[in-house]
Amino acid sequence: MQFQLSGQQIEVTPALRQHAMAKLDRLTRLDEKILSLSVVLSVSKLQQRAEGNLVVNGTQLHAEAIESDMYASIDILFDKLIAQLRKHRDKLCDKHQREVRQERQYG
Repeated sequence: MQFQLSGQQIEVTPALRQHAMAKLDRLTRLDEKILSLSVVLSVSKLQQRAEGNLVVNGTQLHAEAIESDMYASIDILFDKLIAQLRKHRDKLCDKHQREVRQERQYG
């Protein structure tokens, strides 16, 4: 899996990178088929923004979080991405179960 962390008008410190890498572990435990994740951190006056694009087999998920603390915005970003990934996986599982059910009933 490719992981890219960049900053706009902010220097990505080793502490920020380590915090994001620790949160990345939660995503990889949830799904091993993640192709890439790109996170962009930016600052605009008092708003700390974290945006993420997650590419999974078959789809691309996007989330963003705006907080007054960068660490909090990273936490919220990863929470949103995890919720979206779970929802995507549930849709795939439901779709496959529906096909199997129909095949058993009519096949």
